[in-house]
Amino acid sequence: MIRNRWVFSEKSDGRQLACLVAKGFSQIEGINYEEIFSPVIHYETIHLMFALMALKNMYMTGLDVKTAFLYGKLKEEIYMKQPEGFVMKSQPNKVMHLKHTLYRLKQASLAWWQELEEFMLTQGFKQASSDAGVFVYRHKDGKIVIALVYIDDRIFLGHDPKLVDRKKHACLEHWECRNTSDVKKFLGMQINKTAHHIEVNQINYLKQILQQFDMTNVKVTKTPLPSRYIPQPNTAAVNPKQ
Repeated sequence: MIRNRWVFSEKSDGRQLACLVAKGFSQIEGINYEEIFSPVIHYETIHLMFALMALKNMYMTGLDVKTAFLYGKLKEEIYMKQPEGFVMKSQPNKVMHLKHTLYRLKQASLAWWQELEEFMLTQGFKQASSDAGVFVYRHKDGKIVIALVYIDDRIFLGHDPKLVDRKKHACLEHWECRNTSDVKKFLGMQINKTAHHIEVNQINYLKQILQQFDMTNVKVTKTPLPSRYIPQPNTAAVNPKQ
């Protein structure tokens, strides 16, 4: 049997959240969990897709799945104490039999990924072999929709806005989501998009770091390249076996 606790947090947009999480450190491998690894999209892939989106002037929209880990189905038999503030007065010693995952369970991320992957396949998406976080849907008329997935955050790309929105709304109907139609932020990166141009920065993150180390009022200085520096082209032979 595992215990739990409440965690209170505030998002960057001002939303205040209360989340019940499991004390996963008390789980025992081989009894409460086995496999726990789940893939995530690579940052290099995200940058590549952003560049492709700018070059092709693709339509972009997004969503954020609320309480994503609660959708994962548990294969193991796990019991948990009643949460603080919600203990049954008539039966305080009873425990809860978990059917779905809870945040901070060892296998929570994997269970959610399996739920997500199964649903995307039912919607006609195929997973990219080069990156598990990229799903591609090909319509019979040749139009495509690309979904970039990082845990509960998701971006949809494509040339046909109606087709892209239709695939996104299938997710909105299947899970409880926050619709981020005009994507301005993804994985801590600020996104500014115009026709054939996209700018990605982490200005807010840099400001947080400066505030953390009390350096918001320091003087700015330039960091130029060394004087008389002339870059030279790389003429080394490429070994195809490497």
